[in-house]
Amino acid sequence: MTRRPNRFEGRTALITGSSRGLGLLIAHRLAERGCRVLLCARDGDRLAAAEHELRAAGADAASLPCDLTDADAPQRLLTAVHEHFGRLDVLVNNAGVIQVGPLDTLREEDFRQAMETMLFAPLRLTLAALPDLRASAQGTLVNVSSIGGRVAAPHLLPYATAKFASTGLSEGLRAELAGTGVSVTTVLPGLMRTGSHTAARFHGRPGAEYAWFAAAASLPLLSMDAERASHAIVRAAERRRAEIVLTPAAKLAVRLHGVAPATTVRLLGLTARALPGPGPRPRHSVAGSEAAAESPLPTAVTALGDRAGRRFGEPRP
Repeated sequence: MTRRPNRFEGRTALITGSSRGLGLLIAHRLAERGCRVLLCARDGDRLAAAEHELRAAGADAASLPCDLTDADAPQRLLTAVHEHFGRLDVLVNNAGVIQVGPLDTLREEDFRQAMETMLFAPLRLTLAALPDLRASAQGTLVNVSSIGGRVAAPHLLPYATAKFASTGLSEGLRAELAGTGVSVTTVLPGLMRTGSHTAARFHGRPGAEYAWFAAAASLPLLSMDAERASHAIVRAAERRRAEIVLTPAAKLAVRLHGVAPATTVRLLGLTARALPGPGPRPRHSVAGSEAAAESPLPTAVTALGDRAGRRFGEPRP
């Protein structure tokens, strides 16, 4: 059977945060649709393994270790794309950081790190990539934000702050680029089973914070299979959709916030009260692996999330 023609056949895609998790899965989906892909992440060893994985699956792939918050990152990435593949057609801004903890344990630097990684870095890269995207017959920009960019969940304030800004940027870009031939898709995922709980940083009482976050990111009723999510994201980009919200819980939260914002905020306030307090000796920025070792959460609760993490390259708890 002849493969159905598609918008991404023979195109070039750059995916940030693509050494593991959702970014790596999106790279696989784009490669399956005929894209050449350039991977980008900070961890050079894991990035090399991801490139090898894609090549073994038959993809035309290359990679560049890169910290997106560096001022020269956009030019380095665009140069790598041009040297390996030619013009860029598809940009997926996916890289992110997750910090979990109550407000009293957070510092200004946590907010700055979140904003640099999830707002300013993708903004700089998008501006650098726009000449290529405008010149392409299939210029496509995909911004992976979060349900946290519409509904600010407690104990995730730096993340939510940056994702609100990311969502606004993405929606504004779609309006600004209307009529240029460049499509912009805003992705608002809820929790997904990628093993992200092991890559997060935890503040306050790390073991207690890890317990609720890891459970929520692993249980089927609250989280979504990441492979299904990657298929849905690439389909939405190919169809040039303005927005896609993933997971039933996220869709419900968006609708409730839209029709009853005050009620939603009250419910979030009740949720915040039920979450762990900072404790008598709050700690700052503890790695997921260390927080997992301190957590009373049974490993059976996170089994699906841990399994996904092993499959998709996340650190092990």
